[in-house]
Amino acid sequence: MAKVTFREERCKGCGHCAVACPKKIITFSEKLNLKGYHPATVTEDKMADCIGCASCGKICPDLVITVEK
Repeated sequence: MAKVTFREERCKGCGHCAVACPKKIITFSEKLNLKGYHPATVTEDKMADCIGCASCGKICPDLVITVEK
């Protein structure tokens, strides 16, 4: 199982990561970050579905995603 971590305070909610994710497990938080965006996230119940491909991290323009296998 892989672990995906988002730096929510830097995420601008562009959605590139959600589109790139082959498992479609990335969603957006209901809460706003300090910049006023709904940051991307993976809920704990969906984390087990992550295959660790790191497509989300590779496409993120702001480098806010870390994927650990």
